[in-house]
Amino acid sequence: MRLHKGSQAALLLLVHAAGTVVAAVNFTQCLNDIIQNANATQDLTGLLNGDGDPVSNISDATSISYSMCTSSCGAGQELFQWSVFSQEFSAWLLPNLALISQLPFGAQYRIDNLMSAVLTVGSPTLAGYSLIITLLNSRWIKRRFDQLVECPNSRFALSILSSLQQVPLRLHPDRARLPSLIILPENDSWWKYLAEFVDYTHTWSIASATSIAWVVIAYILTVVNSLSDVYANVQSNGEATGSVWLWLIPIVVGWLQLSPKCDFNRLQAAYDRADRHSIRTGTADIQAEMLPASFRRALAITAKDEDVISPDELLTPPVFNYSRSLRWASTADIIFMVFKVASEEVHSHPFARGSDSVKSDKNIESNTTKDIETIQYIDTIQDINKRSRDGSLQDVAVYRVQRNEVQSSHWAPGVFTRMAIASCASLALQWGTVGAAFLVGWFTPTTEMGCRSMGYLLYGVISTLIWMMLLMSSILAHSSAAEPRRVSLSARASLAFSHILRWTGKFLAILNLCLLIMACVFQYSNFYDRCYCNSSVFSRRGAAYAVIIETAAQAAQAKAAWIGALVLACTSASVFLGILNLLLDTLPS
Repeated sequence: MRLHKGSQAALLLLVHAAGTVVAAVNFTQCLNDIIQNANATQDLTGLLNGDGDPVSNISDATSISYSMCTSSCGAGQELFQWSVFSQEFSAWLLPNLALISQLPFGAQYRIDNLMSAVLTVGSPTLAGYSLIITLLNSRWIKRRFDQLVECPNSRFALSILSSLQQVPLRLHPDRARLPSLIILPENDSWWKYLAEFVDYTHTWSIASATSIAWVVIAYILTVVNSLSDVYANVQSNGEATGSVWLWLIPIVVGWLQLSPKCDFNRLQAAYDRADRHSIRTGTADIQAEMLPASFRRALAITAKDEDVISPDELLTPPVFNYSRSLRWASTADIIFMVFKVASEEVHSHPFARGSDSVKSDKNIESNTTKDIETIQYIDTIQDINKRSRDGSLQDVAVYRVQRNEVQSSHWAPGVFTRMAIASCASLALQWGTVGAAFLVGWFTPTTEMGCRSMGYLLYGVISTLIWMMLLMSSILAHSSAAEPRRVSLSARASLAFSHILRWTGKFLAILNLCLLIMACVFQYSNFYDRCYCNSSVFSRRGAAYAVIIETAAQAAQAKAAWIGALVLACTSASVFLGILNLLLDTLPS
């Protein structure tokens, strides 16, 4: 009978698995056999004490050299124990996997929500950076608007800008539109309604509170249990894996406190509803009903690929705020500057309603054809004087704002300072928790760099590399946007390199997520409990040795390292949350 190719492959896997079980090593029994053979032959070669030194008394032998371990015990792992694996998996890993569901999502498509979870777990640095930069941006724009003398709609604008960091904002290329939207009193309702429609709350719920409580309580109980008996399952203990996931708690709590507006469909519906209250947009609003609503908008939420440089700007889960923060800051700064000039002009030349308004409306109706032909921005003194004579005082104020030199840089003020602060905070959070896991692996006998500590170090390094790639990608994309047509070689090269960095960063995030889960599973399943990993070959090389029986001194050292790692991880998470809460009271209310 011939087997199907798929059946053959499955059979080979079963044979391999059976062979693995058969080849499982009992290191304690192996050491006893070596000691018995040494007693018979009086050859103590390869027998070592807990520090890796040769023994003169066979009763002091608790370790063996790496070469003797592989030759006498084999290259296999300690026997897999389901009871240990299930207990460690459910205590350390499962609560954190469940907590991922409490991250803010809200993208149009499920695949984008999945990628946001992958990026968050694959790069805690990026997740922390997006959280802190969002908070700092809200704080920055609030301070900017606080400088304004009382100006109509400025408080609504502040609330809107702070809420819309999760979507790409687009200003209309006609420079008359934004001042008109700000100055003309007919558009007051648009600001009011949009601010109300986007002011919904996504914050604490019973599910989120329960998930966080589950992780915290499980972490405390398992830490106490592991510290009470260091000798029990020291090689498969999940102390390190608990610390490497601890960054997730402040990230989830931080987003719940910040309550980002990231439901794309809800935001788009809110914008469409508010747009019905936009009556006038300035010189270009003549026969506006003949133009599409998306063309009339001075400030719009865009969902078109051609309107953004990086496709990540279109994805509303807040972990993608890294890609939008530069453009958002630039757009927000332009809006603030127009508000500032408008405020100064309005106070210097207050509006006069009544006859002037009626006269303006009549003039607009009588000059419809001419206004459509001159929809572009007015840039001559003669045109301004003519409009000043023909239009209302509101129109005069609009054009005063247009003619006033509103200087706004492509790079918003203080943007790099905020990026540096967010980077430092996120790096401290990640390396405080991942570094704690590394310390636990480092001081697990045999000490120094082994498979466990190497796995956590790789996770942290790749996470940092992903953050660097995606952050640099956003900088290059924003830099290329300074030249809209991108005709120069440098602009095209920047954009191409930006895309390469973004694709590579996402690919590494997928790999890093798999690496983290595999590191946890290998820890619980005794996969690391083999000669190569137990001997710390990475750092000890030729002097590598495997500790088979932990001494009291080694257990005390491991316990002290676990306590230190616990303090480091908890302190990092607590400081991050403390900084977050310290800045929350400066956000727009």
